[in-house]
Amino acid sequence: MKVRVLGCSGAIARDCRTTSFLIDGRILIDAGTGVGDLTLDEMQAIDHVFLTHSHLDHIAALPLMLDAVSSRRSQPVQVHALPETIAALQAHVFNDVIWPDFSRIPSSTAPFMRYGALATGQLLQVAGVAIEVLPAVHTVPAVGYAVEGGAGWWVFSGDTGRNPAFWQRVNQIPMAVLVIETAFSNRESLLAERALHLAPHTLAQELAQLDPARPCPIYITHTKPSETELIMAEIQRFDARTPHGFAAPHDIRWLRAGDVLNV
Repeated sequence: MKVRVLGCSGAIARDCRTTSFLIDGRILIDAGTGVGDLTLDEMQAIDHVFLTHSHLDHIAALPLMLDAVSSRRSQPVQVHALPETIAALQAHVFNDVIWPDFSRIPSSTAPFMRYGALATGQLLQVAGVAIEVLPAVHTVPAVGYAVEGGAGWWVFSGDTGRNPAFWQRVNQIPMAVLVIETAFSNRESLLAERALHLAPHTLAQELAQLDPARPCPIYITHTKPSETELIMAEIQRFDARTPHGFAAPHDIRWLRAGDVLNV
């Protein structure tokens, strides 16, 4: 399975695009500004979009992508999300004020987009790929995802604060890659706690819940552009001390737009 990182930043700046991952060319996990780097043909090939939650940095490109390619497609794009996320899209984006309601045009029977409601813990088979909906703890209803590849599961935390249920589940599956957010540096710990994001010191506490017998590469995502270097330096400092009981430091890497992960 090929996971192409279109965007993985917590905000925009030059060379910083917000969250979006393209899986095998047909499945989009979140629709942040990184989608804008795709060609029309690449956007047209996307049949399924899985959203973690309703915040703008994770949905910003969805209306524009649909507008760009809907007339070229013969089938609607399937947008999968929690019921609360779908309700937010309907009320605040596809409301015929901010953007046309693509779930009703050109007609309600043959729309450009169809919604599919998800539930945490659900396992789906989409485009020949298994996708599990994982729990997340955020300021709005949110989820993460696990996607099965040939070498194991690609696991994405989504935007989340401390999340014991997430670790309980991922320790039960053969995880090949973990992509986990760390939005703020330790100096912004109070803001991270209020916003239900991780900072390096809480990331350390979260990673302590990983099964040490099953290590895998860990990629850090959703860093704020102004703090990325500080966040990664703080992570490397805590990881060198291995306070989590691992025999050796984690394999922790900084995720970048343009990376391709083969799972």
